[in-house]
Order: sequence, then C-alpha cells, then structure tokens
Amino acid sequence: MSVLKINSLEEINAVAKEFLSLVGDKRIFALQGAMGVGKTTFVKAVCEELGVEDTINSPTFAIVNEYHTAKDKLVYHFDFYRIEDVQEAYDFGYEDYFYSQAMCFIEWPEKIESILPQDTVEVLFEEQTDGTRSIMIH
Repeated sequence: MSVLKINSLEEINAVAKEFLSLVGDKRIFALQGAMGVGKTTFVKAVCEELGVEDTINSPTFAIVNEYHTAKDKLVYHFDFYRIEDVQEAYDFGYEDYFYSQAMCFIEWPEKIESILPQDTVEVLFEEQTDGTRSIMIH
C-alpha cells in the first residue's frame, strides 16, 4: 500500500504525477471516498499529467467521459453514482471500456463491484481534519 497526501490544490498535479509513477502500467482504478472529497478533481489532474487536452469534467450525467491524450491514448472516467443496478453497466457495454488498453478511473465502484476486473487498483480518498486529503493506493 502507498499513501499520497494532497496539502493544497496547488500541489495536486505533482501528486498526480507521483501517482502515475507509483501505479506503473496498471489501468483500472476504483476511486472510493465520500462525495466532495476530490476524486473528480484528482482525475482531472491525472489526465492533465497524461497530456489530455480535452475539457475534463465530471461524468455524473453521462456515466462515462472519454479523453484523448496528446500521444493518442484513451482515458475513460466513469461515475456510477446514479446507476440503480449493475445491469445498467452491462447495458452500456462496460466490457468494451474495462478490457480495452485504456486507463479507466471509476467513481462509486461499489455500485458495480461484482464486475470489476481482478487487477483493479483500489484508491481510497479521505479528507483529514486539517482539510488535506490522503490517497491510499492498494
């Protein structure tokens, strides 16, 4: 397990860069943590470090956003908060995303836990009492 700490928004991109070096060639990330803890903001910073030039925002209503890096790689960002049943993930063809060569960042993974690939990396976000964020990578 690795632990990263974000002391302020000014250093989030440096932490995102460190995250990328820690995870190596891993591709599937289950982002867990309370609403408002900074999961989407962190994914935005990671995408920026990967060279994504698209507008990066929350996929809450679309369920999945697709981003392209400058090196023509794909990044998928999922938000399963609004789904009621894992069947909805089957309906939109989650396999095409999870089993592609793209990086996948999944918010609210507990809604689809039964279909997460075995090599999914758990990333737990917690807000500390001083307002900083810790990120535990399992």
